[in-house]
Amino acid sequence: MIFPEWKGSKSIMVILAHPDDPEFFMGATIAEWVKQGHKVSYLLLTKGQRGVSPEYPDPANLDVVRVLEQQNAAAKLGVSKVEFLDYQDGYLVPDLEARKKVAREIRRLRPDIVATCDPLLIYQKGRINHPDHRAAGQIVIDAIFPAVGNPAFFPEQINEGFRQHNVEELWLSLPVEANFEMEVTQHWQLRLDALLEHVSQVGEPAAFLERMETRRKTQWGEQLRYVESFRRLIL
Repeated sequence: MIFPEWKGSKSIMVILAHPDDPEFFMGATIAEWVKQGHKVSYLLLTKGQRGVSPEYPDPANLDVVRVLEQQNAAAKLGVSKVEFLDYQDGYLVPDLEARKKVAREIRRLRPDIVATCDPLLIYQKGRINHPDHRAAGQIVIDAIFPAVGNPAFFPEQINEGFRQHNVEELWLSLPVEANFEMEVTQHWQLRLDALLEHVSQVGEPAAFLERMETRRKTQWGEQLRYVESFRRLIL
């Protein structure tokens, strides 16, 4: 198996756009991090209220459903802290205000590692990447550099007690060009179990599991292995 060579327990902050993004993009990696004793938290920028379906047609009430689903899914993976900003699903843009809010949260929690989404991925394998995913990645990248580690950016946060902080690594999920793969076969079923907690999004469970079985398989020698790919930036 290929794992990062970290010394000691790390604090890892996963910052993405919607409920279910952590499990879809990197759920098995999160499970491995928790197993290794690292502390993983989520910050989601929206509550996913526009992820409507015939069974859940009302966006006015869907945010409550999806927050609970996300908490249940995170618990499956061993993640205890799930927090949300209150941006509107589908309307996320990488503006200065969003950058400031995310910078504040990173300074507050002071993670060693931050994981988000590659903002350069527009489409892949016939699927268009949601603009919120790209916006979330851009917001996080711009918050980490140059803002989070530089006290001249958002100095009012320093006055609040949220001083500058240096993030050690940035991991981009759904990368246009990967440079690191986590071999996560042993956690693949746990990832699926966590995804099934997102009842409003996955539809009929058997059909969903069949679709998932065709994805993310990689041939390693004579055996099939599941991997999750990243652009890993050591800062």
